[in-house]
Amino acid sequence: MLLCYDDGQYWEQAGQAAMNDAIQVAVGLCHEISAKGQYITCAPLHPVATATSVRVRDGKRLVTDGPFAETREHLGGFYLIDVKNLDEAIAIAARHPGAPHGTVEIRPVMELAGMPVDSYARDSSHPS
Repeated sequence: MLLCYDDGQYWEQAGQAAMNDAIQVAVGLCHEISAKGQYITCAPLHPVATATSVRVRDGKRLVTDGPFAETREHLGGFYLIDVKNLDEAIAIAARHPGAPHGTVEIRPVMELAGMPVDSYARDSSHPS
């Protein structure tokens, strides 16, 4: 999984046109890796200001508006990819339009026995 952390201040200063250009690059990257059979799914996230954080402490649920932590970079979206090795994942991550101004973290997805099949895998209408 590629976890894409964005520098919100950078994108605010860059403006909407730069954001739209980055979105088009990201969409193009998805199409390219799909053509190679490496794409599973991806999704951008709304800005961190729309986040709601939930914690349970001493059995009590604490719900707060905003991100879990105050940091400069915030999770902006993810890509779930199917690659042979870390080198292939690094090559894709380096092409993400947010990488020059943020961070793309690569993490293996843990498979757990007994989990339900995800709806994407069950949906026969999605392109292979």
